[in-house]
Amino acid sequence: MADFVHLHNHTDFSLLDAAQSVEQMCSTLTDLNMDSIAVTEHGNLFSMIPFYKQAREKGIKPILGCEIYVSVGKHNERKQVTTSSGKKWGYNHLVLLCQNETGYKNLMKLVSIGYLEGFYYRPRVDKDLLRKYNEGLIATTACLAGEVTHYASIGDYDKARKAAIEYSDIFPGRFYLEMQNHDIEEEKSSHAVLKKLSKDLGLPLIATNDCHYAQEDHWEAHDILFCLGTGKDRDDPNRLRYEPRQFYIKSTDEMYELFKDCPEALENTLQIAEQCDVEIPMGDYHLPRFPIPKASGAITSDDYLRILCQQGLIERYKNITPKVQQRLDYELSVIKKMGFAGYFLITMDFVKYAKNKAIPVGPGRGSAAGSIVAYTTGITDVDPIRYNLLFERFLNPDRISMPDIDIDFCIEGRQQVIDYIKGRYGHDSVAQIITFGTMKAKSVVRDVGRVLGMSYGEVDRIAKLIPNEPKMTLKKALDVNKELSTIVKQDEIHQELIEYSKVLEGLHRHSSTHAAGVVITPGPLTDYVPLYKPPGTNDVATQVEMNELEEMGLLKMDFLGLRNLTVIHKTVKAIELNHKTKIDIDNIDLTDQKTFELFSNGKTIGVFQFESGGMREYLKQLKPTGVEDLIAMNALYRPGPMQNIPDFIKRKHGKSKIVFLHPMLESILQETYGIIVYQEQVMQISQTIGGFSLAQGDMMRRAMGKKKADLMAAFKVDFVEGAEKLEISKKLAVEIFELLEKFAQYGFNKSHSTAYALVAYQTAWLKTHFPAEFLAANMNTEMNDIDRIVKLIGEARDMGIKVEAPNINISYPEFRAIDHKKISFGLSAIKNVGLKAISAIIDVREKNGNFNTIFDISKQVDSQSSNRKVLESLILAGALDNLKGHRSQNFEAIDSSIKYGQKYIQDMNSDQENLFGESMTNIIPEPQLPEISEWSQEEKLIKEKELIGFYLSGHPLKKHFEDLREFSNVNLVDYDSKKLPKEIRVGGIISNVRQLFDKRNRPWAIIKLEGEFGKCEVFAFADVYEKYNDLIMVDKMVFLIGKLSNRFEDKETLLLNANRFLALKNVRKTLSKQINIRLFKDQTDKNLIQEIFKLSKDNKGYCKLLFYLDDGNTIEKVISNNCQVNPSKQFIQNLRNLSSQIHIWIS
Repeated sequence: MADFVHLHNHTDFSLLDAAQSVEQMCSTLTDLNMDSIAVTEHGNLFSMIPFYKQAREKGIKPILGCEIYVSVGKHNERKQVTTSSGKKWGYNHLVLLCQNETGYKNLMKLVSIGYLEGFYYRPRVDKDLLRKYNEGLIATTACLAGEVTHYASIGDYDKARKAAIEYSDIFPGRFYLEMQNHDIEEEKSSHAVLKKLSKDLGLPLIATNDCHYAQEDHWEAHDILFCLGTGKDRDDPNRLRYEPRQFYIKSTDEMYELFKDCPEALENTLQIAEQCDVEIPMGDYHLPRFPIPKASGAITSDDYLRILCQQGLIERYKNITPKVQQRLDYELSVIKKMGFAGYFLITMDFVKYAKNKAIPVGPGRGSAAGSIVAYTTGITDVDPIRYNLLFERFLNPDRISMPDIDIDFCIEGRQQVIDYIKGRYGHDSVAQIITFGTMKAKSVVRDVGRVLGMSYGEVDRIAKLIPNEPKMTLKKALDVNKELSTIVKQDEIHQELIEYSKVLEGLHRHSSTHAAGVVITPGPLTDYVPLYKPPGTNDVATQVEMNELEEMGLLKMDFLGLRNLTVIHKTVKAIELNHKTKIDIDNIDLTDQKTFELFSNGKTIGVFQFESGGMREYLKQLKPTGVEDLIAMNALYRPGPMQNIPDFIKRKHGKSKIVFLHPMLESILQETYGIIVYQEQVMQISQTIGGFSLAQGDMMRRAMGKKKADLMAAFKVDFVEGAEKLEISKKLAVEIFELLEKFAQYGFNKSHSTAYALVAYQTAWLKTHFPAEFLAANMNTEMNDIDRIVKLIGEARDMGIKVEAPNINISYPEFRAIDHKKISFGLSAIKNVGLKAISAIIDVREKNGNFNTIFDISKQVDSQSSNRKVLESLILAGALDNLKGHRSQNFEAIDSSIKYGQKYIQDMNSDQENLFGESMTNIIPEPQLPEISEWSQEEKLIKEKELIGFYLSGHPLKKHFEDLREFSNVNLVDYDSKKLPKEIRVGGIISNVRQLFDKRNRPWAIIKLEGEFGKCEVFAFADVYEKYNDLIMVDKMVFLIGKLSNRFEDKETLLLNANRFLALKNVRKTLSKQINIRLFKDQTDKNLIQEIFKLSKDNKGYCKLLFYLDDGNTIEKVISNNCQVNPSKQFIQNLRNLSSQIHIWIS
């Protein structure tokens, strides 16, 4: 062991306070020839497992610890306490180090209590808790924020002595006085008092450096990070700061130089390191015990699982063939051997609970769909025999690891299932799982730029130069983007931006709760992991991430909320309500011709997994005829295998020959037309050609996917030898292996693809047969996403379904299909109108009948639910248009309506009648609506858009819709970002113009353009802005021609650079040069041609007429030189009316 050990250190898991990763810290330690180190994060054990693993891997002894916060009063008192020195912390720092397993468990408990009970600005414990959980822990006095060190720094020996005695009583023989030297006066002042305390009380001294970054030259990057954490700019003169160049991992020699007057303080660090020896159990499994019903007669979990599976086999299979029974027996034998029966029973139990409570559960997810045990116990609903799915892809008997069964639930029922599990296994045994956000390439540039005080626009520009690719780093970006690489040379501030960003890139920035992960332990969680509670929530999560929980042998599951299950559930309920028909969605016809026509026509907006623009185009070419085609497309449509889609389509339609390298491959690859699509096919080929077991095939597939060269070389030898035994030539065997090697890198899990293709089919079936109910259900699950609602309304319109404007007497809180051609607008989608208020209004309507006036609402609905904001929003959104009066009248009458309602309810409550027994309605007459003029249509539409987010009852662009559809080549709400044309043409109304100035002080503008549906952002740079500034104004209706901006990033609003603007009213006249007509020769007769020419002669104009004659293989282009036509809307429509087989466009 080295002559000194660093016992007080922080990594980036001390979020936004330390600028070194665990890996950097351990690497630096190796470079310094040190072989032991402690990590003591601020109040947490986030880094515990990564540090433990990394240190062990590098031959470093890990010392587990934490710099905890000790409350001045009780840990659960939430108030600031002013100390004698005037500081208002209310807590002091204390470093704790684990000596042994007891200390490790006690530290986990203390840190957990800090978050779950003691959080007030910081996770705090108190001295009573330290007295309870001190065993196995060493304590040191920490930095200047420690109680003893603080009193020592201000020269208050008596208080320092009192505190030291108290801590030494709590930690008898395990309490050390900590000295630091960062060239800070307060630290130096403390040394004399600490040394005196050591002598007087017999307490040993130690020296530490409170390391926050690995290398000395990282101090400035650390300073930037600290500013980010405290929300300050670097140039703020009043901000907190660390002493420069001091808080790095110093060498033993540097530490001896700093503490040469007290060498024993360095030597004592070795004593502590020798006392600390904690072994974290990794690899042992800790599954909760599943209670086996006595009535079952089963003694073990394996027995009970077999009983359930045999029962399920009878329910699932009409004919239990030897193949089916053998598959079940094999799977159960593997599960028994691996000791995972309890896992299946636990999963089966909560899935059964969900189904019994009518909470929709997905048919399967991931490789678990390949298990017949999962199928017969009801965990999944995918038949692995029918779809030829492999169990070994899910659970490999040659590689013992915990099964991974992820479950999709309806979003609205997911929490109910989690609550059930908490009740079943104990609230202290179930928690969610922490996850961490890191400073990725783009985000770190934005963060650092902000702290440096750079302008948002400049930082945004630089960040957008970083390519949008997975695992992109600044180093890669600087190599591939020349413009970005020149930033460094621009000036000092830009150089600092890139330099500091490179140091901080990849560090942890914040913690959050995993969206789906849940962990279940056999007893209290704090016996296994420390716990965390995100501030401001009641969620309890582990302080250990998901993958590390698995390595610790804990039961981790993903409870995912899948929106499409909610859509299916809501659609089925709406169908039952509207049509009095109960749909059993799990047993619909999987060969329905109409559903496959929907796929073949690319009409899959709203269909799970199949609605992107690129996918829809491929579906039109593929024309799927069976679920197997959908499974394959689901697997192919992703980076890598996507390049095989065109060949897959050609092979399906017989336009490309299907070739098998060997006849034995045909049975495996026939369903995918000779192309390797699935990981399971790789495994099957390894078995059929190479003689591998499926388990070995899975190991080979993994090695290929991760490009592990040494393993792949060994597998190649075995594969070729196995093939030669089957009399396959070595040359062909190598060729097949290399083919596997290529496809295994991006082959997809067939089990997952099958399960999700079935969900996709279910959504498509519902859309085909009950489109109004299906689209309404989609809208209800997307209410907070205006762009998505707009897209779905557009789809409804294209299907001939009208989404009616909101109507207080017809609409409901949710979108609802009124009939097969109408959807009523969901009132709770209106801004400022909550679900509670709308529900109250609808309840009154259902009970008392329709409202006639605004006053009707105020007198019948409680004032909280019909307050000014609610009435105002309903009026502006057009929801009261069917009542007496117009919008402006009702808007002006809001106050008088509310007063009338209050008076009416007050008098009704007093239960008074006049002398003649007249009702209150006659006594209190409704006020009259004010006599004012109605708002203009333009005003109404603007206000309506403010409230519902888009135009619904009308549109300022309505008279230009046909021109927009005819001449635009990009749909602003539905485009494939990978296939945008080089020249982009779009039109709309300008809603905002922001003028800026370039480096030459020339004006340019950023424009927001809104189309019929959707919007985009347009850059009009100086030359374009000067040329077209008379058109670039708010409310102008324009058409533009431009190109995609290099600042555009996927999933953002479309960003364009404009080259030319036109007044929208002139677009048809300006851009029409020729009318193009495509005809299919086998569907065209002389009468049709004559009709076209007759119409053309009656519409003479200035455009050429071009014909494209398509015989299925070639297209012949014919120009009609003697006929020029007018491109009027009516002429184009008349042409289209001649035949549905004519394709017409203007260019």
